[in-house]
Amino acid sequence: MLSTPILSFVQRYAESNPARLHMPGHKGAGALGFEAADITEIDGAGALYEVGGIIGQSEANASRLFGAQTYYSAEGSSLAIRAMLALAAGMAGGARPLVLAGRNAHRAFLSAAALLDVDVAWLYPAPGEAYHSCTVTAADVDAALARLEGRCRTVYLTSPDYLGHISDIAAVAEVCRRRGALLLVDNAHGAYLKFLPGGSRHPVDLGADLCCDSAHKTLPALTGAAYLHIRRGLNVDPARVKRALALFGSSSPSWLVLQSLDACNRALETFPQALSDFLPKVEALKARLVGHGYTLAGDEPMKLTIMARPFGYTGDALAAALKAAGVVCEFHDPDFVVLMPSPSNRDADLARAGDALMALERRAPLSGAAPPFHAPARALSVRAAAFAPSQVLPAGQCEGRVLAAPALSCPPCVPVAVCGEVADAAVIERLRYYGIEACEVLLK
Repeated sequence: MLSTPILSFVQRYAESNPARLHMPGHKGAGALGFEAADITEIDGAGALYEVGGIIGQSEANASRLFGAQTYYSAEGSSLAIRAMLALAAGMAGGARPLVLAGRNAHRAFLSAAALLDVDVAWLYPAPGEAYHSCTVTAADVDAALARLEGRCRTVYLTSPDYLGHISDIAAVAEVCRRRGALLLVDNAHGAYLKFLPGGSRHPVDLGADLCCDSAHKTLPALTGAAYLHIRRGLNVDPARVKRALALFGSSSPSWLVLQSLDACNRALETFPQALSDFLPKVEALKARLVGHGYTLAGDEPMKLTIMARPFGYTGDALAAALKAAGVVCEFHDPDFVVLMPSPSNRDADLARAGDALMALERRAPLSGAAPPFHAPARALSVRAAAFAPSQVLPAGQCEGRVLAAPALSCPPCVPVAVCGEVADAAVIERLRYYGIEACEVLLK
């Protein structure tokens, strides 16, 4: 059984009933009931952005589980994404980094690009794809890198995406190796892919160089618990990784989250069996819904994404019906509903969701669709736009203006349009469709 050095240290400390003349101010007592486990960087605890200590011991356990150089983030994959970009920029060398990225990148990618002054060449969604999905093939990456004529040394993909589509990471990784580019993968939704009963589909095992996972999304961990993985063959100095994380991370990370990551290591020893037992139940629910006439999207085994319009409803309407039955979904918009079960769910949870959806009568498919995606004109770099004087305006008044911040809703935190682009009529139409009412634009 794996040790839990962080959790054990904090438990021993709390049991010693010390006089807490250190932060935090609640001093181990309070209305929430778990304050005794909430500490700071006291003697013996170490610090998240230092190498070694009890955190290093716990990260070594995680590294063995994932087969990579694995480091903790207590600020979700957002912190790990920014650190990945910083590390890649340093490894690529040269002047201003250029990254080839799928357009469905999380806003943390844009904040990293702004802070690091990274230039971005986008890979756009295919015709008919939603903005929060972006199917990227190895051929797409190969052609784009060829067009960039050796100027791009980093490729960045989001897989799985928010709707549950998984890219062919192995094929893309082969292209990147041949072209001399690093492959970075935002695997925030796919930490569990390491533990699939049929074998790992984790990006690092498929050839990705750097990868982030949000433990809290699919593993038994608290919100904010995440990993930064580095392929062992890169042999990156741990101190360098810690510096990259410290560049963006708080010097006061949550020790509750760190304990959760520590405890998760032990839980992951039995998680493969739990996942093996659970996934057939998800498949059975999917089959039940398809048999009733629902259309599903994505190929991720532990995510259930319903295309609502073919069944005669909007995604928002399906989500409302689920909520009325006591089922809260992960995400909904006019077109989709996303459910994210995990082995921590009870069988009754899946049954309740299935019963609520089966109780709905199939209607004539709804006409209409999301406005097609197009590539807006680019006026400024991400960094130049993000740091320029700006103002917030109603979306309808933004046509022709340059965006100073990504236009998005959270979830899914994927931009409809990004900073530096011109909000043309097509952008405004997409903003209206997705209910985004205001934008931050550059001052005239």
